[in-house]
Amino acid sequence: MFHGSGLFALLLIVLEWTRPGLSSPLRPICDLRVLDHFIKEAWDAEAAMRACKDACSIATNFTVPLTRVDFDVWEAMNIEERAQEVQSGLHVLNEAISSLQASNQTDVLQSHIDASISNIASIRQVLRSLSIPEYVPPTSGGEDKEMQIVSSISELFQVHINFLRGKVRLLLANAPVCHQGVS
Repeated sequence: MFHGSGLFALLLIVLEWTRPGLSSPLRPICDLRVLDHFIKEAWDAEAAMRACKDACSIATNFTVPLTRVDFDVWEAMNIEERAQEVQSGLHVLNEAISSLQASNQTDVLQSHIDASISNIASIRQVLRSLSIPEYVPPTSGGEDKEMQIVSSISELFQVHINFLRGKVRLLLANAPVCHQGVS
């Protein structure tokens, strides 16, 4: 299997896009095994960061999305609100993980950081294939209401895992395009 930079999902997207006879350049990717691949890679990155301890420490705080889900609130949200929450969280995670690129990590850890950034881009591509609206920065200063601060790289990647397992999975599992024609 592919290890690393989200090549699995990218390959699926390209294969679907180049398949003859498609009227749309991007076919919906409704198989949650694609997300499971990204979750596994996020686990691997978190394990590598945890094992690294002092050599991977960095004296900074990271702003990350909250991962808890209030199911009553989630169910009351429409698809656009859910999409905005997930896309906003992916944006914040991408910013936090991208900030690690300049921290002179070991080659192995740098490969996990690069893979995580690539995987977030691939997840955004999967969301795009499902016609889920892209991230739109808020016009007012209310962006930090669903955010928290973590102080270690390991915690950052733990939030990454939990966000994928929680809100991203909920959004993908209930994407309207994946349930069309299913009764």
